[in-house]
Amino acid sequence: MFGGGFRAQKLRVSLKLAINRFKHLEKKKTENAIKARKEIADYLSQGKDERARIRVEHIIREDYLVEAMEILEMYCDLLLARFGLIETMKTCDEGLLESVCTLIWVTPRLSTDIAELKQISEQLALKYGRPFAEQARANKTNSVNERVMAFLLLLFLACVLNVLCLCLRLLKG
Repeated sequence: MFGGGFRAQKLRVSLKLAINRFKHLEKKKTENAIKARKEIADYLSQGKDERARIRVEHIIREDYLVEAMEILEMYCDLLLARFGLIETMKTCDEGLLESVCTLIWVTPRLSTDIAELKQISEQLALKYGRPFAEQARANKTNSVNERVMAFLLLLFLACVLNVLCLCLRLLKG
């Protein structure tokens, strides 16, 4: 593979692009939530309580995702602010450990929405080593931000619950 080593400039650019993408998605999801709240009021006034409940669940899931994205955006900002440490130190600085591990951990879960996470994770793995990246992906050092983990776990569980409810409706109907 060409250019198989750590490339600081590639990481810097990917962090900046990820920050912009996070901001854009946060704004878009927040605007959609405002519109959805108006729809919920309409559904309730029309007596469509079940439809309103479904929309509320969707808004709650989106709010969790936005909150997780805000934390991840902050971590990207932190890595940019302390980029000199990343470039000069061979091992991950203790003050950056949670940020680095969280960004690596979240990549397989959010890379469809934030494509830059793949590049960030890859460059951090090249910088700190594959074993470090694998430990971060599995959260073996318990360094991943607990709130981000909880938000994404809630999103996953909500999706599973919705699929189960759909299956039950299909079996009944």
